[in-house]
Amino acid sequence: MIRALRLPFAVTLCLVFLDQALKIWIKSNLSLGESIEITSWFQLHFTENPGMAFGMEWGGIPGKYMLSSFRVVAIIGIVLYMLRLAKAGAGNFVLIAFSIVLAGAFGNVIDSLLYGLIFDKGLVYSEGYKQWVMYSGVANWSSNGYAPILLGNVVDMLYFPIWKGVLPSWVPIWGNDYFIFFRPIFNIADSCVTIGVILLYWSSRKTEKWGTI
Repeated sequence: MIRALRLPFAVTLCLVFLDQALKIWIKSNLSLGESIEITSWFQLHFTENPGMAFGMEWGGIPGKYMLSSFRVVAIIGIVLYMLRLAKAGAGNFVLIAFSIVLAGAFGNVIDSLLYGLIFDKGLVYSEGYKQWVMYSGVANWSSNGYAPILLGNVVDMLYFPIWKGVLPSWVPIWGNDYFIFFRPIFNIADSCVTIGVILLYWSSRKTEKWGTI
């Protein structure tokens, strides 16, 4: 059983390493809101996300605690389920798909757990304004962090403004509005969750036709 999980867990570790290496470089070298243009349709744009994937927010401090705790529980659940699948003889494809989802969940949990403790700057929630407050300058490593455990913010940077322009008037709701596709800014961990879920859905469809893969 453990042998069957060596490759999937190795995939998880590699993806988490890539995710964290890019996040730490971005946070240690760019100011919040600063961008590096790679191409006309791809930028590294530094933003911080106190909430869910793709820049969504929810619930202030209580919501942040709940979300971070849920991520920790989800990681434990995924690992236990992978152990169960390996014991049942699941194929490498399914286990690797789960390992990609695990990498995404684990990558963002690290930010929530540790970044508030090891960096001196980050978004902090203002009870007065009822919103997360931005900061200026580049964050530095510090033993006096900006937030307690579970309240660190997730670092996002992958931005793909593939198309920008004013939509035609006949488009419902957004007609005549300035529109950017793809507007959300995300990170490697977010991508892992999305790709892993797609692979799991695809594998479930294939399993219906051909059996275990």
